[in-house]
Amino acid sequence: MFQSFSYFFCLLSLIFLFLSRPIFPARILPDKVTVITNNSTHNATWHDFTRFIDAEMGSHVSGMSELKKYFTRFGYLPTMISDSNFTDNFDTQFKSAVTLYQTKLGLPVTGKLDSDTITTIMSPRCGVSDTAHKIHATKHYSYFYGEPRWSRRMSPMTLTYAFSSSYMIDYISLSDIKLVLKRAFSRWSSVIPVNFNETDKYESADIRIGFYHGDHGDGEAFDGVLGVLAHSFSPENGSFHLDAAETWAVDFETVKSRAAVDLESVATHEIGHVLGLGHTSVKEAVMYPSLSPRTKKVDLKIDDVEGVQALYGSNPNFKFSSLLESENSSNDAIALASRSSKWTISLLVLVIFILSFFEYSTF
Repeated sequence: MFQSFSYFFCLLSLIFLFLSRPIFPARILPDKVTVITNNSTHNATWHDFTRFIDAEMGSHVSGMSELKKYFTRFGYLPTMISDSNFTDNFDTQFKSAVTLYQTKLGLPVTGKLDSDTITTIMSPRCGVSDTAHKIHATKHYSYFYGEPRWSRRMSPMTLTYAFSSSYMIDYISLSDIKLVLKRAFSRWSSVIPVNFNETDKYESADIRIGFYHGDHGDGEAFDGVLGVLAHSFSPENGSFHLDAAETWAVDFETVKSRAAVDLESVATHEIGHVLGLGHTSVKEAVMYPSLSPRTKKVDLKIDDVEGVQALYGSNPNFKFSSLLESENSSNDAIALASRSSKWTISLLVLVIFILSFFEYSTF
């Protein structure tokens, strides 16, 4: 009798467990799946930085000079120091650089190369410098030195953008690339009184977009798969460059590479630079400098909006209340998912315990 009850209770518990889980719509499989094979899953030099975990003041680790080059590239060590003069010593100057890096990127300020810091250093990122020798910081968001902005007589301001006919990628259709960039531009225009119009006149466009390999003549060479993903320049330069070596994706359902990078997320970030924004220490914001592969981050956060509106003013149709509601809804959804997951796990443990008890009682 107990055994029969055990089987019945098991069935009843599994039904209850199934019904207690959220119900999601069935996923529609895409007609075509693109698999881009790439054996290189990370910039080789940055990948080697794992050996510096837990290095601190006074440490001597072979190859630390390469890490110092990284810190120089992104503005944390003075550029007047020749690469050949870098040592493998964790000295006072380097500790100051590490502390500044941790502060700028919203990391725990430990002054040593802890795991959080090394993980962030190794993450793919924007090629624009982070620090005050180029960028003037205000609150969390920041600006390029001198706070440059686009200036046009018309109101609302209209900026044109165009795509290079020579420097593009061929595994994503031009129409898809244009659609993604249009969405990215529209996110910014929804919060400031600036319109973005595509034009075929590349040379005379305000913003010029292209995909480039390695050294492409602007003094900011790309470095292959991951590492630096893209860079753009302050107003009114208008250059907007993406690394052609990346595995760019407009839909992760159809691109299975582990190194795939979301084009829309990077484009939205780089447009912020084109408008005059620097990097922020707010990790959730679009203008945070790093982005992990297979990650989508396209929605402007309060920090992004406050920063760009301080330069251009607010779009008359924009309401901060809607942004606050959106962020609160997102936070609530995350909290709900977490609670739901914990409840499901607890229920499963309880069912297993009860079943084990009844099975034991049958002996």
